[in-house]
Amino acid sequence: MIESGQMNRVYIIAEAGINHNGSVTIAKKMIDVAVDAGADAVKFQTFRAEKVVSRYAPKAEYQKHTTGEEESQLEMAKKLELSHKHFKELAEYCKVKKIQFLSTPFDFESIDFLVGIDVDIFKIPSGEITNLPYLRKIGTLNKKLIMSTGMADLAEIEDAIKILTNSGTNRDHITILHCNTEYPTPHEDANLLAMIAIKEAFALNVGYSDHTLGTDVAVGAVALGAQVIEKHFTLDKTMEGPDHKSSLEPKELKQMVIAIRNMERALGDGIKRASLSEIKNRPIVRRSIVAIRNIKKNEVFTEENVTAKRPGTGISPMCWDSVIGTIAKRDFLEDELIEL
Repeated sequence: MIESGQMNRVYIIAEAGINHNGSVTIAKKMIDVAVDAGADAVKFQTFRAEKVVSRYAPKAEYQKHTTGEEESQLEMAKKLELSHKHFKELAEYCKVKKIQFLSTPFDFESIDFLVGIDVDIFKIPSGEITNLPYLRKIGTLNKKLIMSTGMADLAEIEDAIKILTNSGTNRDHITILHCNTEYPTPHEDANLLAMIAIKEAFALNVGYSDHTLGTDVAVGAVALGAQVIEKHFTLDKTMEGPDHKSSLEPKELKQMVIAIRNMERALGDGIKRASLSEIKNRPIVRRSIVAIRNIKKNEVFTEENVTAKRPGTGISPMCWDSVIGTIAKRDFLEDELIEL
């Protein structure tokens, strides 16, 4: 289970990803933004481009739109690397700023490096869910794992879970994120109900990695039971790079965190009862049995001389059948609460 520090609190990951554009200075500014927004963690991506992308790998369509077609995916990725020295610096900076440092490793060397700097939670990206050697190595760590499932079906998710657990990971340490890998994801493709299907299929903690524009879908995922929310952010959507246009700017990130925390409070504990804030309204808006007209002592209460009106401080109309047919023990004025 991924803990945010408070019971039943959604763990919010501010996904810096590669939006630092290869600059540790920008990366530190992004950490500051995540802290100011109130996120639980800020996450980067650790990789050596040559170990992840072949020279023949094409760019995704959204990458072509955002960075052009002239350079290859490998050339683009090289520009977005940070050194191990810089990641150590960022991890220390996160400790000072009191936010959890996370980074997704994309190769074996990066896995070993992150283990070496004591990263507590490992994030498995959607693209590695069918990478058996990668999953097997991650699984041997027996760390808390968050696994995104973009492009995957339930059978592929099940296979990945088996590899991780057979390699040594405690099943309860795994959180599964529903995800769509299109940047940005069309709202009609978000398919939030698939998150519920994942939870029902595997009885594991679930969450949502959101690539839609805006924040409404992420907040909706919380309403459906997401325990982890991951969302890309940037300092400025107009910056050069593949992911900036689909990311939240600082003000939007902060608004999303506020909306999620509001949604958490609104969800409550699921027990249907009068809340503390509304109990005072009960006598105001409920009704009591009252006299329609003046009633004399010893007169019989009938539907012609009593009715139900506010306030609800007298005999409840739920006792109507017990009142009708009884005899008035005293005189009652019009609109006076009936007493037996």
